[in-house]
Amino acid sequence: MTKLHIGIILGTTREGRFVDRPAGWINEHLSKHDAIHTEVIDLRDYPMPFFEETTSPAYARPGSDVACRWAAKIAEMDGFVFVTAEYNRSIPGVLKNALDYAYREFNKKPAAFVGYGGVGAARAIEQLRLISVELQLVPLRNAVHIAMDQYLAIANGEKQVGDFDFLNASAVSMIEDLVWWGQALAGARNPSRLAADCSGSRALNPITHQPG
Repeated sequence: MTKLHIGIILGTTREGRFVDRPAGWINEHLSKHDAIHTEVIDLRDYPMPFFEETTSPAYARPGSDVACRWAAKIAEMDGFVFVTAEYNRSIPGVLKNALDYAYREFNKKPAAFVGYGGVGAARAIEQLRLISVELQLVPLRNAVHIAMDQYLAIANGEKQVGDFDFLNASAVSMIEDLVWWGQALAGARNPSRLAADCSGSRALNPITHQPG
């Protein structure tokens, strides 16, 4: 059986960020599964400009070379685990900007979530689920929520993420869902439709072009 290529997307880029700790922990869990091959996708490696394209990437390749490289990387994946903080009851702006720069490359793939912060970033993850639906991702029910008490204990060096049994249990449930949906969707998806093209012109379909 071909392994699912799962991208672990780091949703923040700020200096001194916390995201690397839960990302490393969930990567360990994912790597234990025989059906999964993981790749960490760090938004620091894709410094995209603020979105100002003349049309949605659903209809034309981005003008930004970095954004097109991002979309091409997304196209390689069979599913995603988004690791995110919660900013003002939503997701970090850099993550929203990245999501706006791709469309077809996300279609019909599962999306799982690891959040940290107030109420375990539940509100940020709810926002991500809504965005996922519009991108034709399949957002999973089970997620990992690292609440403020656990966040502070980990950030202060008192604990590791894996020291919390309920977080490990949540990770196992989420990954089982991810594998089930990843395999089901991989069998039904048309890979050629999702391939990103960073070499062609930015041809615009005048019927679908919508100023934003």
